[in-house]
Amino acid sequence: MNTVGAAPGSQSSLRRANRERVVETLSTHGPLTQVEIAGATGLSPATISNLVRDLDADAAVDLSNSVRNGRRAVLVSLVGGAPLLAGVAFGDRDIRIAVGTGPNDILARHRMPLPQDHVADEGLDRAARLLHEMLSDNGRTTSDLAQVALGLPAPVDSVSGAVGSELIMPGWRGVHAAAELQTALATPVILDNTANFAAEGELLAGALGGVETGAYLKLSHGVGAGLVIGGAVFRGSAGTAGEIGHLTIDEAGPVCRCGNRGCLNTYVGSPALIAAITPSQGPIPLREIVSRAHQGDPGCRRVITDAGRHLGVALAGVVNLLNPQVIAVGGQLARTGDLLLDAMREGVERGAIPSAAASVSLVPAALGDDAEVRGALLRAAAARSARVG
Repeated sequence: MNTVGAAPGSQSSLRRANRERVVETLSTHGPLTQVEIAGATGLSPATISNLVRDLDADAAVDLSNSVRNGRRAVLVSLVGGAPLLAGVAFGDRDIRIAVGTGPNDILARHRMPLPQDHVADEGLDRAARLLHEMLSDNGRTTSDLAQVALGLPAPVDSVSGAVGSELIMPGWRGVHAAAELQTALATPVILDNTANFAAEGELLAGALGGVETGAYLKLSHGVGAGLVIGGAVFRGSAGTAGEIGHLTIDEAGPVCRCGNRGCLNTYVGSPALIAAITPSQGPIPLREIVSRAHQGDPGCRRVITDAGRHLGVALAGVVNLLNPQVIAVGGQLARTGDLLLDAMREGVERGAIPSAAASVSLVPAALGDDAEVRGALLRAAAARSARVG
């Protein structure tokens, strides 16, 4: 950029704007290293070094020793500490909660199993109690919480604030979950699809880092997806985008709980996989199918590869429509690695336009179960910044 003839003071204005960007980044993400600040802001490492030195001289930040990726590092944090945030991510049969000052600074995390088809009151009550306990164990209370992000494994209607389908998660029908939890905690709560949180986590620090067009796919008891378009999670006009589990892959297939026939979930959800293995091995749970597949059991391996091929059929349509760079695959089924991914790749190559199939990478998600809660903490931080800013 040509700066010849620039008006006096333009450099100081740029420096002030860059300083504000660093402060906003620390407020949103919590403590970061200088390398992480550079990555988040797009500023050069040298610029970040100078800005951090100035902020430290002004007593605006604290510097502390830490470890990142096995190496010594210096964490930069805002003086007075970032506000305390919580990410609450419901799965089909569990709940995960993380508390921290940002997605890179988690103070406590916990997982609790939930019964299948639990009702909203039960789930929200357990979430509130678990959060109270986690905070108490760290000498804090809910009054220290500035923001909570709540995720549900179902389409979330951004207009009504309720589950976007009465047939998915029927025990949550008509419940305004964010408002209910907000009342219980006396803390602001935002609501989204859990897969969207996971996609944000993988965008921040995982397999989708730097990706403009992509997707996060969660394969567990059901199938969910978070779509990435333009480098950000895409939610659609009413917040319900990404319901790949309810794409029809066979109009004459089994009836799904959503009321349609032949949805992807009816072929690769845990009930379908358990039903497929039962004649030979009895009704074993999904985690056991995955474990036995790892151990080389031919029947369980076949169930996993069949699921991968069905997934590939559905993903071929997504690849043709979006032309993504990367699809990151997480959830219990992803623990089978290339056994699943190779079958998925085969389905994509067979069903997608060759140029689109050649340009997409199917990779394991990098953050595992942390993706959902880290993404939730990121959303919580952004929501708080928007509210107070």
